[in-house]
Amino acid sequence: TVMAANTEKTFKFVVVGGGIAGVTCAEQLASQFPSADVALLTAAPLIKAVCNFKQVSKTLEEFDVEERPSSVLEEKYPNLRVIQSAVKALHAQQHTLQTVDGLEIHYEKLCICSGGRPKLLTQDNPYVLGIRDTDSAQEFQKRLSKARRIVVVGNGGIALELVYEVEGCEVIWAVKDKAIGNTFFDAGAAQFLIPSLDTDKPERAATCKRARYTIEGRGLEEPGSALGPDWHEGISLRGAEEVSSWPVYAQLTNGKTFGCDFIVSATGVVPNTEPFLQGNSFALAEDSGLKVDDHMMTSEPDVYAAGDVCTAGWEPSHLWQQMRLWTQARQMGWYAGRCMAADVLSETIELDFCFELFSHITKFFNYKVVLLGKFNGQGLGLNQELLVRCTKGHEYVKVVLSGGRMLGAVLIGETDLEETFENLILNQMDLTPYGEELLNPNIDIEDYFD
Repeated sequence: TVMAANTEKTFKFVVVGGGIAGVTCAEQLASQFPSADVALLTAAPLIKAVCNFKQVSKTLEEFDVEERPSSVLEEKYPNLRVIQSAVKALHAQQHTLQTVDGLEIHYEKLCICSGGRPKLLTQDNPYVLGIRDTDSAQEFQKRLSKARRIVVVGNGGIALELVYEVEGCEVIWAVKDKAIGNTFFDAGAAQFLIPSLDTDKPERAATCKRARYTIEGRGLEEPGSALGPDWHEGISLRGAEEVSSWPVYAQLTNGKTFGCDFIVSATGVVPNTEPFLQGNSFALAEDSGLKVDDHMMTSEPDVYAAGDVCTAGWEPSHLWQQMRLWTQARQMGWYAGRCMAADVLSETIELDFCFELFSHITKFFNYKVVLLGKFNGQGLGLNQELLVRCTKGHEYVKVVLSGGRMLGAVLIGETDLEETFENLILNQMDLTPYGEELLNPNIDIEDYFD
């Protein structure tokens, strides 16, 4: 078939996805190759941009995410075209993409940054809402303004955030683990944060907050046992007695059934690999992400991937793990852009330093939260010891040690310990001589390790 001339376009670099990874990658390429044509394909009219970027320490970075019209990018980079259209198919061998509205795009190098979509408990149910990033938590408030009760399912950062944000509505939080927030926290950190759910939040009008949580047990473990006997003080764990005409019911494995207005599915993301797989032979990881090597390359020639859609297929540093977070989307998008550039210029490039040590700064319940390394003892099994210091309502500090060396830390509150701990983790110094003194609040630890 002869296509109309205007339906075919050729670019040196094509990036798919208007999220943090895609935008960061496209910016990186457009600025490194000012005379090359770069295209960013996005299905949505707005793109997500990084702003207020601060490098806090060697590996820690802080930034805000803002939605902006795509014209902002085109004004900044004259060689960058933003094409608003979803991808229908990829023909990797031919180096072409087809969009749903009939455009055929030829590329020299492609980076897939199509993100992830919320894992839903059940598809196509109007009462089950998926949520996948904290900025949609506020959007949610609007939908919930008329709700009397919602059930939140999930135990990551988003569920935590949601339970904190939602007001004037009863929240039933169904958690399959022994403690809240297991992806980010252990039971101790959860216990530190739980009181925040009942206290009045700063700078808000008086709110009616009837929080009620229920923990769903797994197998023989006694639900909630890891939290100690009093963690649910002030939180009633009754099942729903009243039979009212709720639009949807959630039946939990602990035998209780709750009626509610909405069920919120905050159970993580599934890599968005749809339109790209058909007819191609991508290597996929166990979590269904596009498997990438240490240059962010997929198994298809000239096709790279970054952010939530990809899965790190290299042997990771023992202090790093992939988590589908904005920080990593930015780092991967940036590094993928660098790798594509190096490839075009036939230069060699080392795995970026950001993959040496996992690090993440976020906020929960208005507390600053810093996560470093194997902050939850990931993969260490019994071969770890924990040091914890907790000042109620002020700070929570946890250090993960193995063989006398610091492998991870969780810092909640204004602890000012992140740089010191980052250095101790990076230089793997033997801390055995310091023992418990490491967290002695009367010792200024920075003075020790300057």
